[in-house]
Amino acid sequence: MAVHARGLISFLLFLPAVHAAPPAVAEAQSFMDAAEAELLKLDVMDQRANWVHETFITDDTDLLSAAQDDRVIARTTELVSESRRFDGLKLPADLRRKFLLLKLSLAMPAPRDPKLREELTQTAASLSGSYGKGKYCPGAPQEPCLGIDDLEERMGKVRDPREAAALWAGWHKVGAPMRDRYARFVELSNQGARELGFADTGVLWRSGYDMTPEQFSAEVERLWKQVEPLYRELHTYVRARLIAKYGAAAQRADGMIPAHLLGNMWAQDWSNVYDLVAPPAAPPVYDIGRILEQRKATAKQVVGFGEDFFRSLGLEKLPDTFWERSMLTRPADRDVVCHASSWDIDTQLDVRLKLCIHDTTDDFVTIHHELGHTYYDLAYRNQPYLFRGGANDGFHEAIGDTIALSITPEYLKRIGLIDTIPPPSIRSPSCPSGS
Repeated sequence: MAVHARGLISFLLFLPAVHAAPPAVAEAQSFMDAAEAELLKLDVMDQRANWVHETFITDDTDLLSAAQDDRVIARTTELVSESRRFDGLKLPADLRRKFLLLKLSLAMPAPRDPKLREELTQTAASLSGSYGKGKYCPGAPQEPCLGIDDLEERMGKVRDPREAAALWAGWHKVGAPMRDRYARFVELSNQGARELGFADTGVLWRSGYDMTPEQFSAEVERLWKQVEPLYRELHTYVRARLIAKYGAAAQRADGMIPAHLLGNMWAQDWSNVYDLVAPPAAPPVYDIGRILEQRKATAKQVVGFGEDFFRSLGLEKLPDTFWERSMLTRPADRDVVCHASSWDIDTQLDVRLKLCIHDTTDDFVTIHHELGHTYYDLAYRNQPYLFRGGANDGFHEAIGDTIALSITPEYLKRIGLIDTIPPPSIRSPSCPSGS
């Protein structure tokens, strides 16, 4: 029997409404299990590609690293979008935490448009490569060009304000050609963050501290206000001492300290100028870097001091592959990224350090800091994939710096770098954190 169209429509309108069944917890668990397994495989390949890129910078490794980053970002973005169907579902605490971590897992968000995402990953790889290849060439006959590791070492020791200014300006010129690429990178990353539901990448980053981004910013401001009076007093004192040393070269009309006079390429640490700013009555200090140099300690031996420190806490021996695969000194035959970093390649036992060690106190401290990351990574290996990381982006850095505070005179004597422990009244930051 034929049915007129109007009659059919009327009939359908009065049928009971059919709604899709809400997802169940078991479905959410199944989704997460599959997502973690897939992301683990992608992440391991991404770590391998990026390791090769940072330890062997070429146009080819730029592109290979970018391509793998593209795969990770594309699939993670898809999984975040797919995970939204479980929003509002009452989940067990651990599973709920995993969904949150998944949504916050992209430190470098990218647009969904494949062409824009490819542009972002290639731009990021090229910026990393440019930074690693960057050098300052003083220009004097037969004087070699200097990479950032050599410049850091020299900045910590130079006492000629003109030379310090030249080193500072020479290195920072490396960044000038990167400016437009970086601005485009920020633009693309912010677009990717907005597509994930965040106002920009900064808001995404500030969302990972178990509070709202606004609460996080307020907490940072509260902490700054607590330390600001002490910092201003310290700043004023150091500025006065540097003016006494350098005269007009250390004076600025705005009351700031010229950054190139603080002994650090980023002016982020002032310990290298302690001998210039210490009170006149302060006794001489000892220099760990000089001690290592006098003993002709190899890079492996210096890292071994760090391993021994963590083993003294009851932690395990570093895997043999750590020593086989880490990059501890600058290779003579290629460009690399010398900036110190700890790597967890397979989230199991393939952990590595990447840095270009010099005989300096800074590098001795840095090794202990970076091994703090390494030992946490080893401890995480039996956790689910999304739980193999710090509580937040600042956690590991804080722990690493806390570990560095344990490099005390007692520790240095125990490992044989000094013969006697000075009285507490004459300890100083050059033995770092010996006060």
